[in-house]
Amino acid sequence: MSDKTGNGKPLLICVVGPTASGKSYLALRIAEEKGGEIVNCDSMQMVRELDIGTAKPTPEEMAVVPHHLFNQVSLSGSYSAGEYMEQARNACSEISSRGKVPVVTGGTGLYLRSLLQGMFEGPPKSDLIRERLQNIARRKGKGFLHHWLEIKDPEAAARIETGDQVRLVRALEVYLATGESISSLHGKMDPIAGYRIIKIGLNPDRSLLYERINQRAADMFEAGLLEETRQLLKEGYDASSKGFEALGYRYAIQVLKGTMDESRAIELTQRDSRRYAKRQMTWFRREPGIKWIPDFGNSPSALEAAREILTGF
Repeated sequence: MSDKTGNGKPLLICVVGPTASGKSYLALRIAEEKGGEIVNCDSMQMVRELDIGTAKPTPEEMAVVPHHLFNQVSLSGSYSAGEYMEQARNACSEISSRGKVPVVTGGTGLYLRSLLQGMFEGPPKSDLIRERLQNIARRKGKGFLHHWLEIKDPEAAARIETGDQVRLVRALEVYLATGESISSLHGKMDPIAGYRIIKIGLNPDRSLLYERINQRAADMFEAGLLEETRQLLKEGYDASSKGFEALGYRYAIQVLKGTMDESRAIELTQRDSRRYAKRQMTWFRREPGIKWIPDFGNSPSALEAAREILTGF
């Protein structure tokens, strides 16, 4: 089913929101109704070996419509936002060329931004510069870094909160390494073109979301997260592998090592997942043009709201 009404450009739908908000369900229903195919936008669902702790679509869900960019990288490998941008843009182009609608969904805000806005060619990380800036922050406070950035890059300083030391350090690192502001480099990015882009965001009640997050974390351990982790370690994957940064796995490793009991691992996974959801919402609220639905993606009202948003497209 082709969807090229309006100005003739193909449609690109993005479904975003915090973990456990029902993004995958809503995206799948939208893809069914709009003649679409799913494009993954979740960094941990890229990892081939991780299933239980990453909430990947089930084989039954993947059979409903084609799914793209899942299981792209090894547990011990690395995958950058720039690589994602290239592969996701290629996937969207290929899907559209067949008259289908790419439906991008996931919770990794940096991936979404790279897909839609492009990636700037910044300098590589400098441990020396970062250590210097972190030492300054310890001595003089984050407010000093923010004031410094206001002088060197007022545009970036307006975007970055005083307490966000990670982004402050990166912005100043770019300036010190290149003599150019990070804002000027962002201005050289290459936004995606040729689509009518509709961004739908899920923002359910926070207390209800946290209940779901807590239950999901408990369910992960019940479903065999420890056994999955044990098998991967047995196969020779190092406990420090980047993929094990996915929520729950590093605590599962500690349980297997005997340094933590399972109940504590579940409790910490729940805590970290709630914090992650909060960070996701902070990121997505900065993303322009998202049409928010104040419900979970698997609720009938969310699907009806999404249909209304997409009416005419």
